[in-house]
This record gives sequence, structure tokens and C-alpha cells, in this order.
Amino acid sequence: MKLFHSINDFQSTKKTILTLGTFDGVHIGHKKILERITKNTENGKYESLVLTFFPHPRMVLQEKSEIRLLNTIDEKIKLLEATGIENLVVHPFNESFSRLTAEEFVRTILVEKFQIQKIIIGHDHRFGRNRTANIDDLIAFGIEYGFEVEQISAEEIQDVSVSSTKIRKALNEGNMTLANEYLGYSYFLNGTIVKGKQLGRTIGFPTANIHIEEDYKLIPKIGVYVVRAVVNNETVFGMMNIGFNPTVNGEKQTIEVHLFNFDKDIYDQNIEVSLLHYIREEQKFSSVDALKAQLDLDKINSLAFINSSLKDQTA
Repeated sequence: MKLFHSINDFQSTKKTILTLGTFDGVHIGHKKILERITKNTENGKYESLVLTFFPHPRMVLQEKSEIRLLNTIDEKIKLLEATGIENLVVHPFNESFSRLTAEEFVRTILVEKFQIQKIIIGHDHRFGRNRTANIDDLIAFGIEYGFEVEQISAEEIQDVSVSSTKIRKALNEGNMTLANEYLGYSYFLNGTIVKGKQLGRTIGFPTANIHIEEDYKLIPKIGVYVVRAVVNNETVFGMMNIGFNPTVNGEKQTIEVHLFNFDKDIYDQNIEVSLLHYIREEQKFSSVDALKAQLDLDKINSLAFINSSLKDQTA
């Protein structure tokens, strides 16, 4: 996949079949559109192209927006590359760009810069200044400028319309089953392992504290999760706590993962943690011994979930 960091950087000798949007999560609804794009370019006559934006438009246009995103920009690039798209343009979104009228956008970018042959978009796509243009306007522009418009209906995406908003809601409620079903993969966090208070190792549950650089990344509901982690190209199962460690009077939110059957120095290493299942809410225990007893039970429940899931995959 060729990656371009601006519309102006894009170059191709072929006409393009493209789609555009924020693609937060690169979920199963997005993939329906992306699969259609790649299928349309299988014969090599045209090139597939995805146009996306960073920062997210709401971060720029809404002064007090507190939107949290399903993917960091690096995660989104990685997920889009896995779909087989040939060209990805990540364009810097700013107020100047947002003021382009729908016709200016179509003429100067889609037609003149991307040499568009066809655009494939979701049923609810809106574009142009103040997002005033819709699918009917795009079809009219297609007739005027000589490109095709193909629409993906909500029914084609699924019986229910999948959206990044619905996935965010599920994650904020700890509903990993629904969130991961909509995503088509297990929601994951990427970060660097940093030193914490190291209290876990004193009760037999050493944890790796995860620091996530990007403050716009959505951190799911506080609580305990079953997870699958990848560190140094090694895949390990474990359990993770997102919260404030109230039993030991923690003052700030942390993300701590305990990896099963794993005893290696991984400080300063990158870790990717996929959230498989929500076990329980965080709670304050009467003593450290009571906390340890609960952690023992959490581990039993986590291993039961992991073994059950592995059996289902091989059945």
C-alpha cells in the first residue's frame, strides 16, 4: 500500500476507484465498502484509493469536543493496509479544508487530483461545507463530471447499521461481545510498558503498566478484562485492570496487565493488548488479602473463558 500524507502528494497514472471518510475503527461496515473497492480494481485497469483525515473533523470543528477514537492514526493505517487497498491518503483536516463547498471538493480533488472513475460510499455519507451535500448531490456531480457513484445500503452492511458511535457506546459499557462483533476483530490498545508501584508482584500478580501516548484513544469502561497481548512478537493471554486501584488508594487511572505464565523484563517495550471479555467492575476490597483472593478467582474465570474460546475456534 502506498501512503500519502496529503492530497497534494498523491500521484497515479491510472484512474481511481475510491471511498472517503474517517473510518474510525475500520469496522465491518467499513470493510463492506473497502471489499467493494478492491473487487472493482482486481483487473488492474484502475487503482483503489481511500481518502481519510487526521485529526478527526470533530476535533477541529467542535471547540469542546471530547470525542475519543477507536484507533490511533497508526492503528488505522495498519488496519486499512490489511484490507488490500493500494493507495491511502491521510489528509490533514483543518478549518480551511472544511470550508470547501461540495462542488469545489468534487471538482478540484476527486476529479482533477484523483482522476476518479467511481466512488463507493455508505448510505448515510454527507460531505462539503457544513456537510450539506448528500448522496443525491453526489450522483448529480457524477453525471456532470463523468464518474460513477455506487451506494452501500444499511441492509448490505448488516441487519443493523454498524457505526463507530455504536461501538464507542458498547466499549464505554464494557460490552466487549457487541463491540468486537461490530469491529470484526478484538478491540485493542497499543502502548509502552512503564514502571508502576510494583505492588502486584508482592501478592503474586505482577503487572505491566501500559502508557498510551495518544490522549484521544478511547479507553473502555473501568474494570477487569480477559486479554490477549503481543509483546516482542510473542502472544500471551492474561487479564487487565483499567481503573484507580482503590484498595491501595490509587489516585490516577492506570492500565495494568497481568500476563499468564510469563516472566520476562519488558519495560520500555511496546505492547498490543486485545480486549476479549469483560469480567467485572473494579471494586475496593477490605484488605490486600481480599484483593488477592478476588484476583485468584479472576484468573480462574479468565482461563475458563480462554479455554472455552480456543475450543470454539477449533470445533
